[in-house]
Amino acid sequence: MAPKKRNPNGAGSIWRRKDGRYEARVYVPQPDGTRKRKAVYGSTWDECDAKRQELVLRDRQGIPTPTRSAKLSEWLPYWLEEFVRDDRKKTTYAKYETHVRRYLIPHIGSKRLETLGAADVRRMLTAVTAQASAATAKESHRVLRSALTAACREELISRNVVKLVPAPRVQSRELKPWDLEETATFLETARKDPLYTAFVLAVALGLRRGEVLGLRWSDIDLERRTLTVRNQIQRVQKELYADSTKNRRTRAIPVPLMCVAPLRWQRLRQVAQRLAAGQAWHDSDYVFTTRTGRTIEPRNLSRSFERITEDAGLRRIRLHDARHGCATLLFSAGVPARVVMEILGHSQIAVTMNIYTHVSNENRKEAMEHMDRLLKRRRS
Repeated sequence: MAPKKRNPNGAGSIWRRKDGRYEARVYVPQPDGTRKRKAVYGSTWDECDAKRQELVLRDRQGIPTPTRSAKLSEWLPYWLEEFVRDDRKKTTYAKYETHVRRYLIPHIGSKRLETLGAADVRRMLTAVTAQASAATAKESHRVLRSALTAACREELISRNVVKLVPAPRVQSRELKPWDLEETATFLETARKDPLYTAFVLAVALGLRRGEVLGLRWSDIDLERRTLTVRNQIQRVQKELYADSTKNRRTRAIPVPLMCVAPLRWQRLRQVAQRLAAGQAWHDSDYVFTTRTGRTIEPRNLSRSFERITEDAGLRRIRLHDARHGCATLLFSAGVPARVVMEILGHSQIAVTMNIYTHVSNENRKEAMEHMDRLLKRRRS
């Protein structure tokens, strides 16, 4: 007869069944936050105890151990709260939550983690493409793959079936940023706008919309003509807040002369606004604020950009496309790719080369003229 051994409270108990095997039951956490009893078995007392101890260890580490395979409608919300909310940016969490709520749970939420198959994933992608677009389906594919990768790490499933299904192909949007003449026309038209300086920085330095609004006077040294990008202003649902940059890194950018005078004008204008607002002024160090010193809504900056574009009679582009145009102009001026990458704040040079540079007709013509001269010299 096996010796009797006592276990601490909450660590479960072991007994011998009528069929000769040993059984232990332990209360373990579930993906939905509840606790349920889970049974493990062994042909010997020691084998059963080893399984029991593993359950207890997972419990102490806060790792869920489903008594049955969890449904995706249970696992996905748990994954969002436990793995995404504190480790990712708020904008990332909001995007993932939208895909989970609008696409994943409605289409495959009833499936269990262990029984989800590649065919289920393909049907989901087809449905999301029809419901929204191929680009949305591709993003849902990425969200589901990340969620199931976490489930694999938690040993809830043995494989990630999403990796067996290719993501939908998305037709890349053809980007046509303004050329030099169009950019100059826009800036000339924007001179009288209160946000003129913001547009100068967006065009000349390639700053993201949130980075422009997140600039503080303490980040700018006009004497040394340097500007440091440290954070950005973001809107997530009902919350307007300051966040770190997209890749969580700060970057210092030399300020061209064309930006110095507008920045000085903006400082004088803000001093006048502070005096006019009096006690209603909301004190902050932001370069761009409302008439009472509060943070500017990112969407309002885009609205002003669109209005000025229309007034200037220019073809319509996004404010973010000015960032693309900045990269193109820098490359046209012969600036090395590594330097352009640092100015724009990309984490990988491939992003700079593949997405943010656009070859103009003038560049193509100049390249062919070089070829013409080389071949003529060769023939002579």
